[in-house]
Amino acid sequence: MTEDVIIKEAAFNAKFKTYIFLVVIFYLVVSVIGLAILPIWLCGLGQWLSNKFFHTLKCTLSHKNLKFSKGLILRIEKTVPLENIQDLSFVGGPLLRSMGLTFIKIETAGGGGAHHSNMMSMPGIIDAEEFKNLILLQREIIIKEKTQGIAVNTTASQNNNDKLLTDIKNELTQIKEILRAKT
Repeated sequence: MTEDVIIKEAAFNAKFKTYIFLVVIFYLVVSVIGLAILPIWLCGLGQWLSNKFFHTLKCTLSHKNLKFSKGLILRIEKTVPLENIQDLSFVGGPLLRSMGLTFIKIETAGGGGAHHSNMMSMPGIIDAEEFKNLILLQREIIIKEKTQGIAVNTTASQNNNDKLLTDIKNELTQIKEILRAKT
């Protein structure tokens, strides 16, 4: 089995920390309990936690997989085989666009049950367009290797079947000759 070689490790835009900070402020303002926590968030806790969360973001593109992890309290790690990727798209609302940020949203085959379990979203990657193109290029390479492997296996299997049929034919011919000789 070949080693899974890392092709590129994504870097994340530092502006994403500010985005996290602002999104949490929004949710604190719209919730009743959040208004009590808002002053603590604004006095330093928000910057500290946003920075900590930002440093948990990791994304690597390897020969066969795309790996993404994030989270402080609840750590989420996803590994997606490249051949399972069905769609890559960019998501960016007005706040994201104004900050020069984008999310790469990945839809995969399958998912097996949970709502949106076949989705993955990677926020704030620097040079997101280039990273997306690398993912698609590597996906094409993997699919091409896989289909060529199937073609080689099919040819080898066909050759084995031809040999087996030839052996059976020769055995039947020998049996036929033996039966003729006895009669």
